[in-house]
Amino acid sequence: MENSVIVAFITGVLGPLLILLVRYLLDRRKVKADMLTDALETSERVLAKIDIIKEKYEADRVWITQFHNGGHFYPTGKSIAKLSMIYEVVAPQVTSIQHTLQNVPVGLFSRSLNQLIEENFIAITDFKDLDVRTYGLRSIAEANNCKSGYIFAVKSFEGKLVGVLGLDYTKRKTKLDQKDIIDLELHAAGLSGVLVSSNP
Repeated sequence: MENSVIVAFITGVLGPLLILLVRYLLDRRKVKADMLTDALETSERVLAKIDIIKEKYEADRVWITQFHNGGHFYPTGKSIAKLSMIYEVVAPQVTSIQHTLQNVPVGLFSRSLNQLIEENFIAITDFKDLDVRTYGLRSIAEANNCKSGYIFAVKSFEGKLVGVLGLDYTKRKTKLDQKDIIDLELHAAGLSGVLVSSNP
């Protein structure tokens, strides 16, 4: 009788629990694999789109930065808002700067980010012209041989800044016209849909 109770317990309780546990573990592996697949698909879509932008506007470098939590302040425990350059495409013979803009505190770019929140774009036609407002970006532009730059807010549907789209011109100064600016704002809005939908 005692053996039959043990057999009944194993088959009636432990058996189904083991099956549920195995299914759970397999589903977790699938979710992780799907997250990787989704991230790679998103990367391909974004890189293809910014490569098209680079070609259409003859930019030397096109990039996207995104915001993230970069740890916590001591002793308050508040999150440190940071940005990283997640995507970048460059023309031949143009140096990549992606590795230099990782985990940067947003406070270092407060003037330019505030301008993007308010106006949606920044146009700097000549970084060497001291009469042109550069929103604190002149030193980073000079360090990366950038002669002209255009930066666009990538905002969520709710109007929150989720990223930044940038076009750099390193070989020559370039002035984009108003039609180009509007078109690039539309590109930034399209990128927003891809970036926001890819975040968990």
